[in-house]
Amino acid sequence: MPRITLFGTRGSGSAAVEMGLQAAGVDYRLLRASSWEPDSARAELLRLNPLGQIPTLVLEDGTVLTESAAILIHLALVHPQAGLLPSDASARALAIRGLVFIAANCYSAVSISDYPERWTTATTKPSRAKVGEAARLQLHRSWEVFADTFGHDALLTDPHPGALAFLAVVVSRWSGTRQHLRGARPAFHEALMALEAHPALAPLLREHGQA
Repeated sequence: MPRITLFGTRGSGSAAVEMGLQAAGVDYRLLRASSWEPDSARAELLRLNPLGQIPTLVLEDGTVLTESAAILIHLALVHPQAGLLPSDASARALAIRGLVFIAANCYSAVSISDYPERWTTATTKPSRAKVGEAARLQLHRSWEVFADTFGHDALLTDPHPGALAFLAVVVSRWSGTRQHLRGARPAFHEALMALEAHPALAPLLREHGQA
């Protein structure tokens, strides 16, 4: 029986963590849990993570890990042979910076863009829509900065993609980002599309309805 449990669901950020677990050769149990699936393991998830975030990973000793970037960094440290992070110190520092960049600037903006009612006291739909629109503009600007900083780096074009590639290819699918990048950063968009077709990523993305 798998001793690690991943709370996630189809089409969510848990896809990136599943990529990491599979690359590391870790046997895990996937429990479907989300706020939009009332028949899922949502109640059990909330007991472990009061914010109800997915992915949430429960380790063998019961330790609860949340936040996709943190989970991927943990997996990379525990399973260095998987190559989730570069062995070179400078390249590894850049990859960790990229992971935290996505978590802090992109992942967070997606939440505001998709659920503006959670982030404003405005009660009218037009006012809430403006909050969501502003968040989406900021999200797309953050991905432009990411593309300029990391888009031509070997971390995203290596034949053996790692943690940064996993998180980038999943999170960039949301909130109109790919459509924006196709025009604003076409070379980076092509790199993301190439990652989607990578044999190590494509099957799982298809399972999640993301490819």
